[in-house]
Amino acid sequence: MVWDEIVQKTGEETRLSVTYLLLITLATVIAGIGVLLDQPILIVGAMVVGPEFGPLAALCVALLRWRGSVIRRSLLALGVGFLTAMAATVLSTWTLTAAGLIDRSMLLADRPMTDFIWRPDALSWVVGFLAGVAGMLSVTPNRSGSLVGVLISVTTVPAAANVAVALGYGVFDEALGSLVQLLINLCAIVVAGVLTLLVQRLWWERVAAARPAWPRWGRPTPAPRSDPDTTSAPSSVPDRHRTGDS
Repeated sequence: MVWDEIVQKTGEETRLSVTYLLLITLATVIAGIGVLLDQPILIVGAMVVGPEFGPLAALCVALLRWRGSVIRRSLLALGVGFLTAMAATVLSTWTLTAAGLIDRSMLLADRPMTDFIWRPDALSWVVGFLAGVAGMLSVTPNRSGSLVGVLISVTTVPAAANVAVALGYGVFDEALGSLVQLLINLCAIVVAGVLTLLVQRLWWERVAAARPAWPRWGRPTPAPRSDPDTTSAPSSVPDRHRTGDS
């Protein structure tokens, strides 16, 4: 594991940029519509769009290596991002309600396809933990292809969206359940991510310590270098005995 590359890669995800705020806001608004329509396909799309795993991965690396500045930036990105997205989702819920496109009865109706979002249980922690392990495994060896599956399996953006929609309609018990779901998933991902990085680091340190020092086969042995201070320069005076001069 090249820790400098991992730190640099995940540290870039902690920037609180306009693009990050737009992505997490759009993802949360889409998920909010998805929970009202009870459409899992919209929930899956929102999970893919959400950029929240970047700051979560950076937080895991920073906690393991104890980088205080990265920890603060990651928490700031997560906090501001989710709060901004939920506030925008509340406003969009009120706007769509005023336009007659959605109403409160949609939230109170039976939603068998998406009611797991606001009803957390022990499996919520298990799924979040396994997703955190898979997420860090996909980040460290640069296997970003499997990261999409990790994002789909984590109920973070949908839970935040359900919090916002429930608050917008004044259904506080559902908002509380969704908030608990969100916190469970975030904590499970961070714990799993830190443990995964720790196991990887210990494993690679063990492998490096057990690796033998291989001889350099086939390489010529360099000739010893002469010391210029002790090597006498060729004399410009001719050897009289050799030339026969007296």
